[in-house]
Amino acid sequence: MQKADIVILAAGLGKRMQTELPKVLNELHGKPMISHVLEAVRDSGVCDAPVIVVGQKREMVMERLGSGYRYAIQNEQLGTGHAVLAALEALLGSTKPVVVLSGDMPYITAESIRAIVAAHTDSQIAVTLATVSVPDFDAWRAGYADFGRIVRDESGQIRKIVEKKDASAEELGIKEMNSAVYAFDPAWLWPHLAQLKNTNAQGEYYLTDLVQMAVDEGASVATVSIDAKEALGVNTKEQLELLHTV
Repeated sequence: MQKADIVILAAGLGKRMQTELPKVLNELHGKPMISHVLEAVRDSGVCDAPVIVVGQKREMVMERLGSGYRYAIQNEQLGTGHAVLAALEALLGSTKPVVVLSGDMPYITAESIRAIVAAHTDSQIAVTLATVSVPDFDAWRAGYADFGRIVRDESGQIRKIVEKKDASAEELGIKEMNSAVYAFDPAWLWPHLAQLKNTNAQGEYYLTDLVQMAVDEGASVATVSIDAKEALGVNTKEQLELLHTV
């Protein structure tokens, strides 16, 4: 089994969760959301010591999870790209693929983690991303209407990820979405992270922009399909309640 370095993004405060806890410590089925993610990582067997990126209230996260992990500190929350860059020091010199997971995606499975690592065995692949497909945006799938759409060319290769606010009417009809689970070739990742721009309304650095960089320069981008429930994330109390029902 190929090994990987796993980075788990866990720096969000989760202000819309209406609790004093950091977002990833809010519980699902009797344990913090991030504990479900960590169990999937453990069961996958691809990484013995994931790097957990923590931010404000990091002491609460570190105390709850304990010393069996490596921690990287993101002092300012400036986007997902900025969060992964915070893990650079912990991973410096490693040649293993870098897999990025979100600490608020508790239904991600060990099988999917292994699948994305297996798909990223070719060193010529710059980026591998997991995508999800849904038949509609009804019931628990309603939240996927806000996800970035995967736009492919005639040969099936990814051309871009288009966010909802930027999508045309035709693109809004696409039902294959970006799950925000990625694997990167480290030799490609770190210099390209340094090139990310924050020229957007939020002033943040986004990992999705790395996919566009790879496409634009002709680097290989691979995809792995995972079950839609695995990509369900949590930003609000209502979304957490929804996860109890699927």
